[in-house]
Amino acid sequence: MSESNRAVNRRSLLAAGGALAATLTATGEAAAGGGRVVPRTSPPGDDAGRARIDVHHHFTAPEWVDWAEREGLVRRRELPWWARWDLDSTLALMDRAGIATAVLSPTMQDRYRSAAQAREGLTVVFEALSRLMADHPGRFAFFGPAVPDHPGVTGWALGRALDDLGAVGVGVKAGYDGVYLGDPSYERLLAELDDRATVLAVHPLDLPGGPPGVPTVPGIPNFMCDFLLDTTRAAVNMIRTRTLDRYPRLSVILPHAGGFLPHIATRLEAFGGFCTPPLDPSLVRDHLHRFHYDTAGPLAPAGTLVATAGADRILFGTDWPAASADIITGITVPAVDTDPAFTPCRRRGINRDNALCLMPGLGRTARAG
Repeated sequence: MSESNRAVNRRSLLAAGGALAATLTATGEAAAGGGRVVPRTSPPGDDAGRARIDVHHHFTAPEWVDWAEREGLVRRRELPWWARWDLDSTLALMDRAGIATAVLSPTMQDRYRSAAQAREGLTVVFEALSRLMADHPGRFAFFGPAVPDHPGVTGWALGRALDDLGAVGVGVKAGYDGVYLGDPSYERLLAELDDRATVLAVHPLDLPGGPPGVPTVPGIPNFMCDFLLDTTRAAVNMIRTRTLDRYPRLSVILPHAGGFLPHIATRLEAFGGFCTPPLDPSLVRDHLHRFHYDTAGPLAPAGTLVATAGADRILFGTDWPAASADIITGITVPAVDTDPAFTPCRRRGINRDNALCLMPGLGRTARAG
């Protein structure tokens, strides 16, 4: 394809996204299941019954950035684009995309130099979240951040998030320093989450074998390919170590439609015997139906994911602000709304009901219709 044709196709795609956003704004109707956009000034009620719940939404509290800059942990002008969260553009995006409630995942929580600093920084995050949810009832929920680098702080943070502030789950990276979920070093954290029957939202970030942010392949950003592999490694390691058997009350959300996992399911079944311990094909099939998967990425054609995991395991997610408003309204939303693998009933589940079933605490926030 020529550069000019690529440019035309890109403009056409963005124009389609703009048309969709205009339709949503003018009519209040989302294509998936006839959902209504909830005005930012209106509390969610019956009109929010079909509106989307976004389970993949990055949140870098502006108050935390102020604090972290004073502590010398970040330089505001050097922050990556996905850490530049602001309320006005977030609410505008949510309204354009028909999102009633966004489940926030606090970012940048792996930069603390000491346990005391981690507790102080997390306190800033929790206060910001508390104010945000109080000021905008029904629009926001959150996953509490875990800080495995400071295990003593993590226990306190889980109690603060889950018990005091009503977090609907906990967020964690797929791996730390090349050690992935499923490794014995995570047992203390996972045991506590299992005791609480908690949802664990996974996200890739730090890849093994290289400095953070430096492309593994020059010219190809890590989020293009390597992030999907990072998620896949964590998922396969959890299958290999039977993590969900040991912690049956733990529910795990894999981002970006599970990375490569749905696409290598047959490969895992065929060659799992080479793993240590060997993977029985029935074990692979069972675990593929026990994870949950979000649509952030954006979602590729979903036939393989539906066949592998089932539509009731899929949750709507945007990856905002790592994904721009144009990508979300021009690609992410239409991918769900038009995919032939999704019936209207399945879309209703993906957009909203699956999240409410998985995280009942959202019902108090999103007020299911």
